[in-house]
Amino acid sequence: MGEWNELNDESQTRWDANAGYWDDYMGAQSNQFHRELIRPHTEQLLKPAEGQTILDIACGNGNFSRRLAELGANVVAFDYSPNMIERAIARSAEYAGRIEYRVADASSTAQLHELGIERFDSAVANMALMDIADIAPLVQSLLTLLKPDGIFVFSITHPCFQNARHEEAA
Repeated sequence: MGEWNELNDESQTRWDANAGYWDDYMGAQSNQFHRELIRPHTEQLLKPAEGQTILDIACGNGNFSRRLAELGANVVAFDYSPNMIERAIARSAEYAGRIEYRVADASSTAQLHELGIERFDSAVANMALMDIADIAPLVQSLLTLLKPDGIFVFSITHPCFQNARHEEAA
């Protein structure tokens, strides 16, 4: 990773420090923006089904992991923030056996490969790629993490949809 190490370490430290705020903000079901704009289209592309194993990349507090489990998928969810994973586990007790949470860094090929070679039917990164300092290891690793014909669905938002003056509707 070289030149990105410093940015990655800084980002991880900040996300770990902000885990409580972010978890409170997103809550158990996520925010309205995610529920109404991101989730429906991501689900449509991902097509989660009973018995599939899905990798949830940079899962945060696990709100989408829980949604995937509700839809019948088995989920391996990871984030590089130990505090975020603690919060995800605390919110997910009823999904024990359906969701496996791990602390892992999406910019570390070695850590990604520990998740399982050709283990996943699909992978998803919801609103996360822009927070990963170096996505090359993730993109390259997906070729080995996914089963043949596996799919990768990701979402990022155009800056016009949320900005400094954005106010969430109640």
